[in-house]
Order: sequence, then C-alpha cells, then structure tokens
Amino acid sequence: MRSAWLWVVLVSGCASLNTNVSIKEHPTPATWQGAAPAPSIAALSWKEYFADPQLTALISEALTNNPDLGIALQRIEQARAGVKRSTGALLPRLDLALGSGVRRYGLYTMDGAGNATTDITPGQVVPVNLGDFLAGFQASWEIDLWGKLRNQKEATVARYLASVEGSHLVITSLVADVATAWFDLRALDRLEVLLREAIDRQREAMEIVQLQKAAGRATELAVQQFEVQLAETKALAVITSQQRVEAQSRLNLLLGRPPRAIAPSGAIAFEVEAPVGAGVPADVLRARPDIRAAELELKAAGADLESARAAFFPNITLGASLGVQAFNPVFLARLPESLIYSVVGGLVAPLLNRSGLEAEFDGAKALKLEALHAYQRVALTAYAEVENGLSDVTTTSSLVALRQQQQRTVERSIETADTLFRAGKASSLEVLFAQQSRLRADVELVEAWRRQRIARVTIYKVLGGGWQ
Repeated sequence: MRSAWLWVVLVSGCASLNTNVSIKEHPTPATWQGAAPAPSIAALSWKEYFADPQLTALISEALTNNPDLGIALQRIEQARAGVKRSTGALLPRLDLALGSGVRRYGLYTMDGAGNATTDITPGQVVPVNLGDFLAGFQASWEIDLWGKLRNQKEATVARYLASVEGSHLVITSLVADVATAWFDLRALDRLEVLLREAIDRQREAMEIVQLQKAAGRATELAVQQFEVQLAETKALAVITSQQRVEAQSRLNLLLGRPPRAIAPSGAIAFEVEAPVGAGVPADVLRARPDIRAAELELKAAGADLESARAAFFPNITLGASLGVQAFNPVFLARLPESLIYSVVGGLVAPLLNRSGLEAEFDGAKALKLEALHAYQRVALTAYAEVENGLSDVTTTSSLVALRQQQQRTVERSIETADTLFRAGKASSLEVLFAQQSRLRADVELVEAWRRQRIARVTIYKVLGGGWQ
C-alpha cells in the first residue's frame, strides 16, 4: 500500500512537467524577391567559384595556417571528448580496488574490549594494530529507465555536431574574408597605378602651363592651380600607399603568417558579371552552417529538457564487488576464507524539497525557448542577408556599367581638351577640370569594380557557400 502511494505521488508530481514549448513560427519564403530561379552558387566549392589561381592559393594557405580555424578544430575535439564521456555513462563501470591500512581500537571501547578476548587465528587474539589488506573488483551501473542519460548523450552529440558546423562557419567566413582582402588589395594596386599615371599627366600639363606663362599666354594663377592639383594627387597617392600596406597586413594575418609582400598579377577586367544563382530560401536552411548549428543547439536544448524531466523519476543503481580481504597479506591467497563479495541495488526518488530539480527543469525550459528564438533569429537574418546580397549584386553590376560609360565619355573629353589647349583654343581651367574628371572617373570605376567583386563574395557566403 505504501509503495502504491509512493508511486502515485511520483507520477502526479511529474505530470505537470510539460516539455512542449513553442514560439510563433514564421513561414519560409517560397522564392527570393526579384531573383530568377536557378541553382544556388552555394553548391560550388570555393575553388570552383573563385577562378583566380592566385586567390585560390591564398585561400588554401589560410585554411592551413589560420589560428581561428585551429581554435575551432580544437573545440570540436573538446566536444568529441564530451560524447565519449556521455556514452560511458550509459555503460556499467568496473574498477580495480587495491587497498591497505591499519586500524587501532581503544581498549576501553566495545570493539577494543571484544578484540582483546577474540582469537583472529587459532591461539592468536586480535592484534592491537589490526592490518587491513584488500584486492578485488567493484562494479556499478545506473539503469537508465527514464532516458535521463540517453538524453544527456543526445544533447552532447548534438552539441558536438554543432561544433563541427561552427568550424564550417569559420571556414566560410575565412574564405570570404580572404577574398574580400584580396579584392581590396587588387583595387588599391590599380589605384596606385592610376595615381602614378595621373601625376605624370598633371606634371606634364603643369610644365606646359609654365611654358605658356613664360610666353605670356597663361597667368601665375593657372600655374598655381595646376600645382595645387598635383599636390592633391600626390597626397592621395601617399594615402593609397598606406591603405595598401594595411590591406596587405590584413591579408597576411588571415593567412596566419608574418607580414610580407603580396603582388597581385594580371590586370583588372572591368567586366559586368552575370547574375548569380540563389536557389530557393529553403536551400539556405540546409546550406548555411550557422543555421545548421542553431538547429543542432535547439535539438540539444530539447534533450536537456527531457533529461531534466527524467531527474524527477526514481534513480535505480546496481552495485557489486568481488575480491579478497585479510588482516595479513599472507592470508589473501587462502580461499574461501578471505573471499568477499556483495551485490546491492538501490532506488532513490526525490519526494520533498525538490526545488533544485525544479530549478534545473525551469532553466532547461528557458534554454530551449532561447534556442528557439536563436534559431528563428538566425534564419530571419539569413533571409535578410540574401535579399540584401542579391540586390547589391544587381546594383554593383549596373554601377560598373555606368562607371565604364562615364570613363569613356571622360576619355573623349580629355582628348578634346588637350587638343584645344595645345592649339590655344581652350583655357587651362578647362584642362584642369578635364583632368580632375578623368581621375575621379578612374577612381570611381575601380571602386565600383571592388564593390562588385565583394558583393559576389558576400552573396556566396550568405547563401552558405565556402565551407565545402
């Protein structure tokens, strides 16, 4: 009757532990706005997506030497060790026990008085200093009836897999960062060339104005204006050179090596890139490592909650020991006199003052709700990043085309202004404005190219590419 009452108390106490938690769901969009249906570029490896051999070599070096990636890989090893630990908790444990000691009982105690008149061997009373030697095996096993240990293992495995996805996220970010730094460096290299060419042109134009001033065809003000323009261009060249040093150092840091010179080879091709394939939004849920990691963390939180619920049920453990024990090591080999063994079983169930278990359960429930919100946030962020990335790819492609048109127009105006100036039919101010327009058009075209390349790097990353 008492055992039945105990069972009713336990079951009624656990019935209120509801593990079903949820938040408002947002449906996955069917398609991307303004994007034609096409296979996602995330399915391409970074070696396929980035055609530049020099860039792919740098990415390969970064994946070998980057310290952040090394840290992520060690976190995987830590999580793998946790999986082994949780797996072992499900299995029986067997230990070897070896022990020795000595005890002395006071003569005016019950044990001491009894020992003084008791033979431990024929004709020998129990010695005052009693030795104790033990050798044997001890086994224990917690029977996982309610799934507490199994859920703990499931949570550990999920977190291990999440750590793997975390390393994939590091790889994705590293590939994108190296590519971005590379295109920054290439753009700055091109700007340095353009600025050197502009300085040569402006110096030549200033010399012509100086000759015209000597001939009485130009004023000192015209010469000063050209000097100001030349000084500004030289200052811009100095700033660009410093930016290139910083971009080169940033790239070397990503590669996990000390600073060294990096010289991009080949000229920039200012072509308008083709549209990218983005697949459908559901593809992002499967491809992005951060979403996959958040899903696994949600699974782990759910397993933790089930484990916290199972802690309210009785805990059943079995134990056994087998060995030999004697007061003198000489007698350890005497069997069966020195043989000892035991078999025990126990059931422990929480009845009163379960506030600790309730706190663990409430905390696990809050953790699962947090994981739900985190997963939803990551997914919504991914959708927004892809939409923004697709728009940026389209915008920058259009921008490159417009900047190319602008540059062609400026080139024609430069030729016209130079011809008229040499013939004395155009003022030095017109030539000055034409040169400024040319330099600005060149710089803006390089910047548009850089933005276009980085936009394509970003869309590849946010679609979930780069870790394959």
